[in-house]
Amino acid sequence: MTREEGIVVVIREYDPSTDRDGTDAVDRECDVGPTGGMSLHADLLGDPVARIRHSPDYLMLVAETSGPGGGRIVGIIRGTVKSVSTGKSRPGAPAIASVGYILGLRVAPSHRRMGLALRLVRRLERWFELMGAEYAYMATEGSNEASLRLFTARCGYSKFRTPSLLVHPVHAHRLRVPRRAASSVLRLDPRDAERLYETHFAHVEFFPSDIGAVLANQLSVGTFLAVVTDGDHGEWRGAEHFLASPPASWAIASVWDCGGVFRLELRGASRLRRAAAAATRALDRAARWMRVPSVPDFFSPFSGWFVYGLGGDGPDADIAAEALFATFVNMARGRAAAVAVEVAACDPLRRRIPHWRRLSCTEDLWCMKRLGGKDESDGWDWSKSPPGLSIFVDPREV
Repeated sequence: MTREEGIVVVIREYDPSTDRDGTDAVDRECDVGPTGGMSLHADLLGDPVARIRHSPDYLMLVAETSGPGGGRIVGIIRGTVKSVSTGKSRPGAPAIASVGYILGLRVAPSHRRMGLALRLVRRLERWFELMGAEYAYMATEGSNEASLRLFTARCGYSKFRTPSLLVHPVHAHRLRVPRRAASSVLRLDPRDAERLYETHFAHVEFFPSDIGAVLANQLSVGTFLAVVTDGDHGEWRGAEHFLASPPASWAIASVWDCGGVFRLELRGASRLRRAAAAATRALDRAARWMRVPSVPDFFSPFSGWFVYGLGGDGPDADIAAEALFATFVNMARGRAAAVAVEVAACDPLRRRIPHWRRLSCTEDLWCMKRLGGKDESDGWDWSKSPPGLSIFVDPREV
């Protein structure tokens, strides 16, 4: 417990029957952007647990005051636990670890610099250990100095990976799909998708052991395959036939509808900026052949799609990846305002992913630490290992 001028702050588990309004208030307080600037706000659609609900195991904690003027929630944190591949090179089956993921840490401005953020993190880490987690990790922007100080200087986390978040807006016109792959983009049955993922992605960092549950989730729009070909690509004969005789270059990816979890809204834009964006949309609708790079209505609540499990093989796999992403942007018309994907810093597929630089984050930052008492017999520490070419970003944690 923390005491400040007669106020006691207690950390406890979130209670959906009594805490919803209090947690919403903390989110709103912490969403305030810079004065005179634009800021991105997230609406969890009345469900504070929405961002973690689809994970195998999850927990939400709140910090609540008591005493004079007490009974107010002043801090929140969310966490999940799952089993994933570590990317460790080992013969046979991939090396698996149980990991805890920290997200949604918020402390009300009135109660900052009291150690509440540190207490929330440590309490959540204890739950991770009780659940058998060997590592804990979190993601933040490289420019978020307060978050980095907390996790690296006070909580013992190390800078781990720097993937890129690439975002493309959805227009009235269609994006061009590379001709060599345009006719070969097809939707896979979830069972075929699971088979391909388990065969080609089992050793990729953070590949989840329950990939079947992710693909079968109601928010998963579908999994698609693209093949680069200069002729007849043939018909799909199932995953086993594909694995026995794969094409020279191909890519696979799945899509997640984030609109079922949260809506985003860009606030603080001037009337002139809003009017200019509306004009681009009007021109795009009226003359789609002009292919105007229109700006969607980000100034009202909007949905986004997230591309996950992007990967492939062959010298032209990046062309197939471009075909998939362009297809997803075209599919999203009328259903989402933007499509995003997060890829590893060294992933060769990223160079052809269409995106807008202003909407994207070229260097997201993941930090990780090994939890106490969890040691590898050979002394290997995932949190200190070099990055691989690819990384699997779980859509349940976006």
